[in-house]
This record gives sequence, C-alpha cells and structure tokens, in this order.
Amino acid sequence: MSGLDPSGGAGIQADIQAITSLGCHPLPVLTCLTVQDTTNVYGAEAVDAELIRKQLKCVADDAPIHAIKTGALGNAAIVDVLVEFIHQHPGIPVITDPVIKAAGGGDLADDELINAMKQRLFPLAEMITPNGVELSMLGDSANPEQAARNLLESGCSSVLATGGHGTGLHITNTLFNHAPEPMTWELERIGGEYHGTGCTLAAAIAAGRAAGLSQRAAISQAQNYVNRAILHALDVGKGQPVPDRGIPWER
Repeated sequence: MSGLDPSGGAGIQADIQAITSLGCHPLPVLTCLTVQDTTNVYGAEAVDAELIRKQLKCVADDAPIHAIKTGALGNAAIVDVLVEFIHQHPGIPVITDPVIKAAGGGDLADDELINAMKQRLFPLAEMITPNGVELSMLGDSANPEQAARNLLESGCSSVLATGGHGTGLHITNTLFNHAPEPMTWELERIGGEYHGTGCTLAAAIAAGRAAGLSQRAAISQAQNYVNRAILHALDVGKGQPVPDRGIPWER
C-alpha cells in the first residue's frame, strides 16, 4: 500500500519493481495520488478509504498474502481501514515505511495521519523503517537511539533506523528492538541522495519476509539489493537519480 509517484521513482512503482525483482508477486493497493517529480512532492490527494477497503477484501479473498508493506498512506481514514484489515488477517508480517516528508521537503502526512500511524498502526507492525528526519519527528527526540527507544516504549516491535539521509563514508542502518543491544549494518555510501530508496528498502524487506526469510536475513538481502540498485541508478529527471530496481538479482 503506497502512493503513486508520476516520476516513477518512488511509491507504488518502487514497491512493484523491488518486490518483483526479488521473486515475489506484488498485490498493489494505491493509497494516494501525488504531484511529484524527482526533486520534490508538490501535492497529494488520498484515495477514498472505502474503495481501499473493498480492494483489500477482494484481493485477500482471491490470493494468499504473505507480507504487507506500507508507504504513504494518504490520510487517517486509510490507516483505520488498514488496521481493520490487519486485525482480520493476523500473523502477516507488516513492514511500515512511515512516509512523512519527501527528500525535497514536501509534506506527505498531516498531524492527524501521523498520530493515527503512531497510535494505531505502529503497534501492529513487525517493523517500521524511518529515515533520520522521520525518526526524530516520530520519536520526539533529536537523538536517534532515544527516539527509537521512545517508539519501542509506545508499542513498536522493532525500528530499523535507516542512515541513507545522513553523511559520512558509510551508511549505518540500525535495528532497535527489545533485545539488550541494537544490531547495525554498515554499507559504503555511494554519494548523494537517490529518489525512492526508502520505499525500495522497505518493499525489499517485505519481499524477503514473504519469501520466508528471517527478519535479519530479509534486512541484509534488502540492503544489498538497494545498494546494487543505487550503483546502477538512472538519471531520469533534473533531481535525484532513481535506483535501477529492474537489475537482475542473484540470490
């Protein structure tokens, strides 16, 4: 479940490409339409929540669902529909990319939507995957570890704090859960920022979980996949390059 990016770089398109490349079949449900290019988001309009409810029921009645990935959710009413669906289908891993702002600064969530995600969706998710900006906003702290701990205390099962929006020679992604110590992964930073990497990472993790990988194995595979897609990034527009998610993937 995610929004439509007409530049083809992020959102539902990124999800479809990543999930397909990793050997799974996506069942895409569109949550909002955006006015967006490779530079920024300029507007968004949510899909009617009742239509989404009907889509989810129709798809679930027809095909088995092995994981759920969420991105931009449009509004709080859509969160309520999703929460209802999760309660009706317990046991499915939910990977939530808590999309709040585009890299260019454009808003993709208002306060009502953010509160709905924090209070009703996050406690049902197996993992949330905020970038540095989102982690600080959602966890009410500029300190990443404290922000993650605040989210865990509020009901999150695990928080994968992603480091793609940071600086330095390496990207550090850190998994916080209720274990004594967090787990970290370090990847070489290729340089700059890329359009849709957060969507791609969360979708790839969901694909790994759907295929039966453990949480940690799914994260490792997803990071390697995103890194390879960035190495072959495409200059689609005037803004951020787009990861090439269509590259052949060897397991």
